[in-house]
This record gives sequence, C-alpha cells and structure tokens, in this order.
Amino acid sequence: MNNKHIIIKLLPILALLLLVLSSCGKKVQITEYSIIPQPQYLVLKGRTFTLTSSTHLCFENMGRNTPTAKYISYTLRRLHMRLSYVGTPSDNCLHFRLNDTINPELGDEGYLLLVRPEGIQISANSEAGLFYAFQTLVQMLPPDILQNTYRRITLPECTILDHPTFPWRANYLDVCRHFLTVKELERHLDLLATYKLNKLILHLSDDQAYRLESSLYPLLNDIASWRVDRSKYPWGSAPPPRQGEATTYGGFYTHQQIEHLVEYAAQRNIEIIPSIELPAHCSAILAAYPALSCDGHPRPVPAGPCWPEQTLICAAADSTLPFLCNLTDEITSLFPSEYILLGCSPALPTSWEQCPKCQALKNRLNIGSELQMQGWLISQIASNLSRKGKRIAAWDNLLDILPSSPALRDSLLHDALILASRGDSIANLAAHLVPGVLSSPPEYCSLDSYQTDPDSALHSPQRLTLSRSYRFTPLPNTLSKPFNNHLWGGLATLLTHNTPDYNSAQYLLLPRLCAFAECVWSNPDDKDWTRFRHNIENHKQRLSANGYRYCPGSFKPIVTYTFDDHYLLVTINSEVEGSYIYYTTDGTPPTPESSVYTSPLRLPPGTLLRTITLYNGQPQEQIYNYPLPKHPRSNPSHPRTTP
Repeated sequence: MNNKHIIIKLLPILALLLLVLSSCGKKVQITEYSIIPQPQYLVLKGRTFTLTSSTHLCFENMGRNTPTAKYISYTLRRLHMRLSYVGTPSDNCLHFRLNDTINPELGDEGYLLLVRPEGIQISANSEAGLFYAFQTLVQMLPPDILQNTYRRITLPECTILDHPTFPWRANYLDVCRHFLTVKELERHLDLLATYKLNKLILHLSDDQAYRLESSLYPLLNDIASWRVDRSKYPWGSAPPPRQGEATTYGGFYTHQQIEHLVEYAAQRNIEIIPSIELPAHCSAILAAYPALSCDGHPRPVPAGPCWPEQTLICAAADSTLPFLCNLTDEITSLFPSEYILLGCSPALPTSWEQCPKCQALKNRLNIGSELQMQGWLISQIASNLSRKGKRIAAWDNLLDILPSSPALRDSLLHDALILASRGDSIANLAAHLVPGVLSSPPEYCSLDSYQTDPDSALHSPQRLTLSRSYRFTPLPNTLSKPFNNHLWGGLATLLTHNTPDYNSAQYLLLPRLCAFAECVWSNPDDKDWTRFRHNIENHKQRLSANGYRYCPGSFKPIVTYTFDDHYLLVTINSEVEGSYIYYTTDGTPPTPESSVYTSPLRLPPGTLLRTITLYNGQPQEQIYNYPLPKHPRSNPSHPRTTP
C-alpha cells in the first residue's frame, strides 16, 4: 500500500482528531467586569464580542518587537491565547493602536478600550497607556485563565476611558531586614504592574544589611551584606551576635542582576528607585568600615532592631564625604531613575555630641545643632548628586534637620521629593517647600501592620484593615489649589521586620495593595467601598490562580449606631462579602444557631451586642463584644462607630 492510500485512510481519523482538539477548553460568558483600580469611565452596553482562537492580533503604529508589544504577545501565550498576527486591523481582531494624534483626555498613561461586536479596539498616546489598557483587558477575562484554557470568552460590549489621577503610584519595599531573590522581585514587579503601580522604591541599605554589589567598597559585600542567622526568633527577641559566630544570613544583588531588574521593571512601566539610609541606620556599613564611625570600634551587623538609633556615620572624618559621594554615585549609576532616597530617618545624636571632631566641625561651620549638622551632611551629598543630574528623595524628617544656612536649605529643597508620613499638615508644609510630595500616612499606607485580630501578635501594634486602607486620600483637604500639582501621589510601604520571606510579604501586601492602587489611580469622588468589596472577591480568585497569597480580610464586624428616640438604631457591616454575622443581645455567646443579621437593629441603650462571623460555613476569628452606650451623645443623629 503506497503512502497516498495510507493518507486517504487516515483522513477521517485526522478530521476527528482536529474536531476534538478544536473543542478542547472551556467556554464562558462574562456578565460583569471587576476591574481594580476602577476606571475613570466605564459603561456596559447590550451587545457582546466573543474572543476565540480565530481572533487576530494587530499592533498599529508600533512594531511587533517594541517592549509593550512583546509583553502583550508573551502574556497572551501564557493565558493560552495564541492569536495570529495581522498587519492591518480587521473584524474579529484584538487591535492595539498607538495614536498618531495626541488625545488630550488620555494624557501620558491613559487609554481608550472599546469592546464591540466586531472586535476589541484599544488606543493610547503612549506604550504605557497601551500597557495599562492590556492590564485592564486581562482583568476582564476569567480569573482562572492562567490555569485553564478557554476556547470561547464572550465579553459584554463596553466603553472604557481611563487615566490615572496621580502620576506617582509607589510602593516602598524593604529587602534589608530579609533578603528577597531576583525571582521574587520579578513576581513583585508583576504584581505592581497588574494594579498599575509605576514606582518601586527598593530599600537597599539599613542597619541590618547592605544589599548592592560594590566595586569600590568590597567589604560592603563581604561583611555588610551578611549577618548571623536569627531567623527562628521573632523580630526583636533574638540574642545579639556572638564574637566569631558565622554570618550566613543575607545576600546582595550583583550589577548584572540590578540591570536585569531595571529592564524587567521598565517593560512593565515601573521605575525602580534605590533607597539607602544616611547618616543614621548605617550599622551594616560601619561593621564593614568602622573607621567611618566616631569611635572607630569594630561592630557586628545587627541581627535585630536598633532602636533608639544612636549609630551615626561620623560627620567630620576625613573619609566620610568621599565615601558617601562615591557610594551614592555608584548606586545611582546602576539605576536610570532621577532619584535616590537618602532616608534621613531621625537618630539620637549621642555619638556626634561626644565626638571631638564632630564638635569641631559644628563650631567651624557655625552649625546650631547636631540635627542641623545632619542636614548639612545631606546637603553635601545632594550637591554632589545634583552635579550628576540626580535628585534626592527623603522622608519628611528632612524638614526637621534643615541646615541653618538659607543657601544650603534652598539648594537642598528646590528639587527634592518628600515622602510625607506624618499626616496632612506635614504633607501640606512639604508641598509649599518642595516640587514633589508623596503622601504616606502609616494609618493608611503601612502594610507591615496587621489586618486581622489573630495577626496582632505577629506584626506591628497598628491594625490596618482593608476597609480602612481604602479610605486613603493622597491629597490633603487643607492644601491650597496652587500647590495641588506638588502632590504627586501616594506611597504604600512594607518594612519586612516580621516578613522573613516573600510568601509572608504577600500576605501583608494583599489585598490592601489593591485598595491602595485604586486610591492613587481612580477618581477619589468615584470611590465606592461596596463596589470595591464586591470586586475584591473576584481578585482573590485571580490572585490565588496566579500563585499569590493573600489575607482573606478582617472578620471583625463594623458596628455603627445612631440614637432613635429612646433606642439605638444599630447597623452591622462585614468587610468580607459573603460572610454572615450572628449576634445575641442577652449576654450569651453567639453561635450559628443565633439570629443572623439582615437589617438594622433597634436596641435599648446599654445593650451588650455580641457577634460571631461565618464565612464559607466556618466561624472566623473570635466572638466580639460591643457594649452600646447608655446615654445619647450631643449629636444623636450622627452615626458613630464602636471601637
């Protein structure tokens, strides 16, 4: 039998195989979009478009090998969508178009996304806009699409016009307390990109480590990047290092790894900004180069916290300024960012007060205090960086240590970026002094704080729930309009004292990072907690499917009340959609057999309200007690929240 006859006999089998293969995969009809951050304008319409394997992919006014086009193509393949490329847009097409005429509504990062029966059209003024549009599109697809192949995805017709409210949407990540690998940082950059965050401040030097390869000062890698292993102890309770004990815990990033991370971030429209602490919180540096300290004594790299901070680099040592200028030059040469964060965290000036050289310098320069001398030292580093085209960022403590010289003060502030962590009044002050301010109040933005009551022993004493983090507003109400453009955005911080690995870091970041993203991208007037609470349940599925770990949320009920005649009208809300709250008012412990909350309760003053929450059929956290007040307050109609 010749080959021709064999092929003829196999044709029916091949046809059946092709039919089976073409029918593989799931099909789904999307009925609503759960997009975070919420777009500025989104309208659903009545018709649909179905995305299939026969849908084409087209890039107009941009090559297929641009960073964004390559990212889109690569991600589509990861989502099991191998769309054939066409050079000219047609029907049944996923069409990305770089505008040849600028659309002023979109700005630098905005986009227009249209789902129509004939296809999906996406346009933007820049590749950044197309990138963010693609992130939105991915969120419109099934949450488990990374794990499952879909042969048909039917999407509701819609119009989305979107752009960020603030240009800086930043995350501060500490890798000093605990080292994260390059792969983990890639995962983190992917997470930031998903939620349209565009700045990563990478904290590379503190008391506990120096994390960057140094060609100029190799002892920073041999000594400062490593410490004794105390990973089995909770942070703050580890015994100090013993003399001669091996330093095996830590690591640093090579120049090649930093180059890779910078490129990886740039493809995701993220700028990495290096951060080091100066002139305090430098114990790791001084362990490597003790001659830079006031006393010159050898010291180990600390294995735990250094509070109150008393270790300062000697301001007056002959080698100090050359070392700091050379070091910051080396760091900034590795990062294209215009900025470097110098920290400027406060410290007790004991070592400078007791150092004859520092006191002589203080008198010679006519500096009024050790705090101002700290400002003088920062100004010298900033001047050197300015000559190289770099600018400094600093925490708002910089405003407390400004040098007394008006010329030095002005040169230090005229192009600085301030990270305002001490409330609206400081953010307001900073906006009047410097061109750029990032708002980062810890009561909304410190993601190392715990989210649920059982976590309280593990993390900071501060509790920050998802619902509270969603109330963050970067722009102070008291800031006058002429200075509004000095408020560039917000900063969510994660200090890793209690997060020894990226798995535990994710648990603290998520889902509060999603809330932060919406606070800095979306229109603050359009924020809606009920909508966000609903959307976050979809994103929990999405995050889980992508291998991220998240906290399910706080199950402590939110109880508010108003006075109604001689009674209290009590409302109970849950942070987690889909949870059920059972309660008692007679002092007995609530159980799943107790009354379930469905509508506001009318209770006598002085009632003890007790609750327990069930989620997925299981009791969560603990029984909570809410003693209601016995007497009306001065404003009985104003809703009040229980502690």
